Amino acid sequence: MKSKKSFRMVLTAMAAGTALLAVTAAGMGRYHIDPVTVVKILLSKAVSLPVSWDAQAESVVWTLRLPRILTALMVGGALSLSGAAYQGVFKNPLVAPDMLGVSSGACAGASLAILFGGNSIIVQVAAFAGGILAVGIATLIPKVVKNSSMMTLVLAGVIISGFMNSILGLLKYLADPETQLASITHWQLGSLADSVWRDIVWVGPPVAAAAGILIILRWRVNLLSLGEQEAKTLGVSIGRTRGLIIICATVLTASAVCISGTIGWIGLVIPHFSRIISGADNCRVIPVSGVLGAAFLLLVDTLARILTSAELPLSILTGLIGAPFYFYLLMKQRMELS
Repeated sequence: MKSKKSFRMVLTAMAAGTALLAVTAAGMGRYHIDPVTVVKILLSKAVSLPVSWDAQAESVVWTLRLPRILTALMVGGALSLSGAAYQGVFKNPLVAPDMLGVSSGACAGASLAILFGGNSIIVQVAAFAGGILAVGIATLIPKVVKNSSMMTLVLAGVIISGFMNSILGLLKYLADPETQLASITHWQLGSLADSVWRDIVWVGPPVAAAAGILIILRWRVNLLSLGEQEAKTLGVSIGRTRGLIIICATVLTASAVCISGTIGWIGLVIPHFSRIISGADNCRVIPVSGVLGAAFLLLVDTLARILTSAELPLSILTGLIGAPFYFYLLMKQRMELS
């Protein structure tokens, strides 16, 4: 895409395709509703329309499927935006959003809440707090060792991830195998089956704020990807800009994980697909990643609902797609280095 006009056309087409997918997903399931009826049900809240559908159809759309669809769009967009930001800042297409330990911290926090018998709200809050705490500790380590290089930050993330995974292992060992262990395992595999409007109301604002800041700062990600010396020459405050981008990406990931559990591969694979579509310019990669990630998770979640009678965990499906693609990335990187 050489021109801004062609990029806008592609982005608009992707957004329209995502909206069409959402309407189609709202009608799919054990209780089938045709897309025209779904559109009428949605429009009936804004304009007066003659009722040609039964009450059950309206209840299924508004109470069960629409919150889940919106949550899938929000979580998928948040994870892929976070992954694109991390890959741009760290100049590495193999970097994932949980590099600094946010996902492992969220898992430890949620598991701790489950172990103490917390309800779904407490589990979500604990997961969010655990993710933020893990990244906070990881970013403090370079200051403690007085080395602010990117490699030190990456190693700090490895340290915190390992530590949080050890805590998670201890909590699973202490959990009741009949109840608590099953809940922890189910949470780790990722699911949107329990999505309600409350999740969107509570988590939507921080996701929207962090995503908006990343989109506004996306041109600075390009400058950071040039290298520290070049960015300083262009007048960019390396520490502040990198820190703000990492904070926003962390908020996006922690917000997504706290309502869906851990869903792997999206933040790794989708940004790479976005670069194939839009090129290496982060001004284009970041918004494309948001739209593409939202559509991808919605598609995966819809398949999880309809493929089998027992709903499949989302990480299983994303892993079946992401793992082979990750192998392709490794092979491609090896060929470029050889």
